[in-house]
Amino acid sequence: MKIKSIIFKSILIIFLLIKTINISIAQNNELFNQNKTLTYEQIIQEYKNLDKKYENAKLIEAGISDAGKPIHLFIISDDKEFNPEQIKKDNKRILLINNGIHPGESCGIDASIKFSEDLLSGNLNQKKYLSNTVICIIPVYNVGGCINRGPYSRMNQIGPEQHGFRGNAKNLDLNRDFIKSDAENSKTFAKIFHIWQPDVFVDTHTSNGADYQYVITLISTNTDKFHKPLASYVDNNILPFLYSKMIDYKYEMTPYVNPVNEIPDSGIVGFFDSPRYASGYTSLFNTISFITETHMLKPYKDRVLSTYYFILAINEFLNKNNKQIADLKKDADEQTSKKHEFTINWKLDKTQIDSLLFKGFAAKYKKSNITGFQRLYYDKTEPFEKNIAFYKHYKPEKTIKKPEYYIISQAWQNAIDRLKLNNVKLKTLKKDTSIMVSAFIIDDFKTKEAYENHYLHYEVKTHTDKQLIEFYKGDYIVETNQKENNYIINTLEPDATDSYFVWNFFDAVLQQKEWFSAYVFEETAEKILEEHPDIKEELEKAKLNDKNLAENHYWQLLFIYRRSKYFEKSFMRYPVYRIEEKIEL
Repeated sequence: MKIKSIIFKSILIIFLLIKTINISIAQNNELFNQNKTLTYEQIIQEYKNLDKKYENAKLIEAGISDAGKPIHLFIISDDKEFNPEQIKKDNKRILLINNGIHPGESCGIDASIKFSEDLLSGNLNQKKYLSNTVICIIPVYNVGGCINRGPYSRMNQIGPEQHGFRGNAKNLDLNRDFIKSDAENSKTFAKIFHIWQPDVFVDTHTSNGADYQYVITLISTNTDKFHKPLASYVDNNILPFLYSKMIDYKYEMTPYVNPVNEIPDSGIVGFFDSPRYASGYTSLFNTISFITETHMLKPYKDRVLSTYYFILAINEFLNKNNKQIADLKKDADEQTSKKHEFTINWKLDKTQIDSLLFKGFAAKYKKSNITGFQRLYYDKTEPFEKNIAFYKHYKPEKTIKKPEYYIISQAWQNAIDRLKLNNVKLKTLKKDTSIMVSAFIIDDFKTKEAYENHYLHYEVKTHTDKQLIEFYKGDYIVETNQKENNYIINTLEPDATDSYFVWNFFDAVLQQKEWFSAYVFEETAEKILEEHPDIKEELEKAKLNDKNLAENHYWQLLFIYRRSKYFEKSFMRYPVYRIEEKIEL
């Protein structure tokens, strides 16, 4: 009798636990209907509940965030296989969904929980979404921003009532951090990304900006950057399917509204996602990448549901077309390791203009009650549907031929650590060696004000010199025969849009270290001019064109010093070198 009582009590406890989990999930799935979103603790608890309830789901701690709390990864696999290597061997595709990079834009957080519950519970047809696909979800990426919760930080946004903050625990915008990886969050993301090597990546957001009729807009990574067969497949197969499917789901979608001028009527420009951004970073590795942008002034419920349906749509396409996508990505990876030319800077191609049927609201102007000046507003009583210009193509601004190798001193650990983090294979010199290299000399650059913990360089101008340089045992060689070549070249070429140089990794070389005392150098300078009439001629020409130089004794000596054998060769010499021909390593 006692044993029966114990068994009965145990069954009752299990029943109540399952019922509690079901009630919890149901209640929290309804929060977005009430213009509310989950707290960080609730988010993680929901995924823990799903992990406990379903054998084909697993929640893991993938790494740390700047807030000291873990970043989780939730995996759904119909055959209960959670090993990424085995999943690839089983020829399954991987979808990675990232949520809460800006936690005030929380629609993806709630949509992913609803999607996971519907899929695991059988409310969705698992065969349709899971037979050839494994789904990986980062529940909330910016943990510090999610915890920093309140009602005011997204002042232009209608709901949810409480939400997270854009900056992370280090006050970084994580969607500017993928190349530089200042945040622990970014390092954790890189680990997740390279362990799982997703075929498709989705990053969920809410957009500020112009007003229009759509609840959801889409950024597809600039396919001009892709290997041509993969680009063609995205443009001609994936995107038409997604736009059509979203109409079926009653959430018609349009490309991200990035106006040429102030309002959409002027036309819109395809957003250029350089590698600092999530999709720009992931697409460096031939991952098909999307950013969803729901509209800030639409009801929160609709923003969540439109994101939910987008996840369904991309998941359905990936699951159905897994073989084609696998073949295209494999081919793109192989070609990336073999090709010789890479574009490192792009510019908008204004000659290619598409026509886009756009559903907007009339943009009008009226007198501001505050300033007395004209102010913009959108009149929702005057919706329109008309064709506008869509500039979606970018063309190469600078294309380079890759070297056989790059070589970088072990002294520059910041750069080396990030190369390793991103799966780049490195070799080290086994002994001290003199090598003939192409050395970049920084001729000019401009620098912006403080930006994401850096002072970003731009308009970088360089030239190269052939130089014989002494390298040391332990210095690093990077071969350019890797499927990571896009990442390698876009970080190591100094004038690439988001290079390590642009992000200040090598600023120490921009400072001169050795100087001279004018009264001591005077006689030496005189001798230099006697022995090098070319320097004397250059000085005289410079004085004619520069009044300040002509009237300054010290600057003239400095002019001579910098052209003499005494001047340090390392000044303005970029410390990553190109080796143009095969050498014995």
